[in-house]
Amino acid sequence: MNSGHLILGELVDFITGETIEDNLDERYRQKLARLLVEKKDYNKNDIKSRCELPVSAGANRAVVKIDFLITLSDKICMIIKYSPGSLVTRHRPVLAGSRLVTPYQVPIAVATNGEDADILDGYTGEVISSGFESIPDKQQLAKRVVNMHFKHISSRRAEMESRIIYAFEIDGSCSL
Repeated sequence: MNSGHLILGELVDFITGETIEDNLDERYRQKLARLLVEKKDYNKNDIKSRCELPVSAGANRAVVKIDFLITLSDKICMIIKYSPGSLVTRHRPVLAGSRLVTPYQVPIAVATNGEDADILDGYTGEVISSGFESIPDKQQLAKRVVNMHFKHISSRRAEMESRIIYAFEIDGSCSL
């Protein structure tokens, strides 16, 4: 599938081992995957990559990609979404994603442009830290969520979050 990006050939996905399209955005994603495994101590089977998230706004439907879902003890505890551009404009879509990928609120949402990262509290939306070094490692994330109640997302809230991510990622994106 041609994503409108400069195609540089093919590469092997670090997490899945699949051969995928090589482009500049994918190189950032692969760098993140390596960071999660090699520096943040996640196992590859803790990470699900390139997840498709169906979204809608009224009758309009689309699929948005969430780059990484991090699962500990059978709960998605962190999502990471890469998008080029200003990080502050990426906060709202990643928060919406953290409220749609599962029926409960994902506690940690990471917005990254490949050069920097903002780590957000999924419940409050506040930036709790910045930089790749501050992405929680497996032990830190486990400690953070050990006694956490994973709050259910109401269908009304999910509908609104779907509209938000649709507006940012589909209506607000430029088509190449």
